[in-house]
Amino acid sequence: MKPRIKSLNTVEAFERDITLQLGFLKNIKPQKPISKKAQKNTVFCGSGDSLASAMLAEAFSDYRARALDPLDLVKNKRLLKDKKAYFVSISGNTICTVSAAKAAKNSMAITRNSSSQLAKTCHGVLKLDYDDSNILTCGSIGFVASMISCISLVKKIRIKTAKNLFESAKHQSKFTLRNKVYVLGNQYTYPLAMYAAAKMYETLGIDAHYERIEQFSHMGLFSARNGDTVIIFEGNNRYVRKLQKHLKLLGISAYNPSIKSKSISDQALFYAFVSQFAALYNAKRKRLSDCHFVTSKKIRNASSDMIY
Repeated sequence: MKPRIKSLNTVEAFERDITLQLGFLKNIKPQKPISKKAQKNTVFCGSGDSLASAMLAEAFSDYRARALDPLDLVKNKRLLKDKKAYFVSISGNTICTVSAAKAAKNSMAITRNSSSQLAKTCHGVLKLDYDDSNILTCGSIGFVASMISCISLVKKIRIKTAKNLFESAKHQSKFTLRNKVYVLGNQYTYPLAMYAAAKMYETLGIDAHYERIEQFSHMGLFSARNGDTVIIFEGNNRYVRKLQKHLKLLGISAYNPSIKSKSISDQALFYAFVSQFAALYNAKRKRLSDCHFVTSKKIRNASSDMIY
């Protein structure tokens, strides 16, 4: 691990960690996928960004594997019966995830911290190996590391165009987040819509929501107002253009960052980058030195007390 860089504030550290992802992705070795038959008896579990990684494994397995909240497993241990469980946590010390792991008879920790409580509780460890700024900031490289580990356990993936995806995401993420923000996704991008909302909460402290693209027209749209922002994580197609047209007529800004690649792993990585850059760009636009979760000490203390 690299030494602490004292000169960086937490927004600068966030930006540096985002940039470090390119070097990490050049050398990453994805996991070997488990069989489709075994996936039917596999559970992924995590909280926060780690739940988004678990949900991506579920989506990329075509829902053979399941993604579950750790509190659900704590309350209903039958969900783990005859299952192999992968518990995702960067720190490896989140109380609820560790408690859920204790109930599993066949478990694997996906964590950066191989000496953590989670690692000690599980029967094996898949260690996430990456360098970051070693400064408390919003999750970026850690999320991408866990995301790729989880996805590659259920589907063979190849990371070849990371730099192009990174630059495209950087270019397409320079939109201004105004008022209430909605991030919409589908099967493979809905977990990333959740991740994007999390980066907006943590970095900016804004009112952000994540929803499935189709469900937004049934539900979330009725809470939207003139001046709000909608971001659509989906390829540029007729459905998206029709939705954008309606939103424009309602006075709602609608953005559709997209790439031409049909590779679902490319799509996932691209929207992970968009999520990070959108939060970073708007933090810079507001001239923030530190992320919202760092300056909001009482909220952070409440969060930490519940998590750890």
